[in-house]
Amino acid sequence: MDQRMSPASPQSENTELEPAAREILATLIGFDTTSRNSNLELIAWVEEYLARHGVRSTRVANADGAKASLYATAGPEVEGGVILSGHSDVVPVDGQVWSSDPWTVTERDGRLYGRGTCDMKGFIALALAAVPMFVDGRRPAHLAISYDEEIGCKGAPAMIAALADNVPTPRLAIVGEPSMMKIINGHKGICVHRVDVWGHEAHSSQTHLGVSANIVAIELMHDLAELARQLEAAGDPGNGFDPPHATLTIGRMQGGTADNILARHAQFSFDLRCPPSEDARSILAPFIAKCHALDAQMKGAFPDAGVAITEIANAPPMTPTGSADAEAFVRALTGDNSPAGAVAYAAEGGQFQQAGFPTVICGPGSIEQAHQPDEFIAVEQFQRGAAFMVRLVEALRL
Repeated sequence: MDQRMSPASPQSENTELEPAAREILATLIGFDTTSRNSNLELIAWVEEYLARHGVRSTRVANADGAKASLYATAGPEVEGGVILSGHSDVVPVDGQVWSSDPWTVTERDGRLYGRGTCDMKGFIALALAAVPMFVDGRRPAHLAISYDEEIGCKGAPAMIAALADNVPTPRLAIVGEPSMMKIINGHKGICVHRVDVWGHEAHSSQTHLGVSANIVAIELMHDLAELARQLEAAGDPGNGFDPPHATLTIGRMQGGTADNILARHAQFSFDLRCPPSEDARSILAPFIAKCHALDAQMKGAFPDAGVAITEIANAPPMTPTGSADAEAFVRALTGDNSPAGAVAYAAEGGQFQQAGFPTVICGPGSIEQAHQPDEFIAVEQFQRGAAFMVRLVEALRL
């Protein structure tokens, strides 16, 4: 089936789908789904859109109901379908200088600008635009839209579990992260932690009467900076990732109330991204042990002081294992015979793979445009994505 297809032509194959996808993209970008916000307005719109095409969808809400993932089957309830996965949340625009409104799609110079156009509402818009065609297939397309991917891939696991329990076994999952429509069969895992340090307040001239949470936090952050240097030195340049080593960065830090008070509270967060050959929890075990030791030491001097480390998220890496059929299927749709690659960012591909779904990443746009001010997807890439969806429709009808 797959081998009978010729390479996609974005100019000739997407005439029907691209205009609809552009309209949907404009709607999706208009929802400010920064991870700190609810995504329920977007989810409700998608539900209504799917219902208009006779497609029933299912929400998978978070604990407090403020956010939800959604999955739906367009086409018959049979095995051998394809999961099309994308995350609905986007990163903040705070402090960034944009040339146009980030929540409105603006076209100029062959590019579609807006927060999420590339990462990754462009892919979601293309998949939704293809729904009216998917419903007539012999095998289904399963849409899977998650939340909180940008803060540690926290929203996908419950949705993936529901998919595994409730839909006929799919052939593969395609995660539409921006890859320039190239096939990606590996990504790093991500482990996110928050560290809270509580000191004991005193006048800053009387350091013997208290303990500064900031000073303790700085010591711990110094340890993490040293660990990051060790990981860089130990990287395997032949593993296919760029950079090849595990990376550790401190994303946020805050602490203290005044220049002349020993800080009562300090907090920082960090993420560790590991290639499949390295285990984040093992790497962090000595650091976590030090946090526990400092906690006991500080409480011995001041019962209200201490250190707490909290794991916020831990998403697995994706590997090429078991993906040969998925790669061949997607390669027949893209017509690209270049070797599959690996990416340094974390994504939900490893979570789909861990649940037993053969998985690849393939989506329009470049990760270099993601998270930037003036984020964009090139029109040419959007057209290639549209052609890909049309060819997927054809494949599911065979």
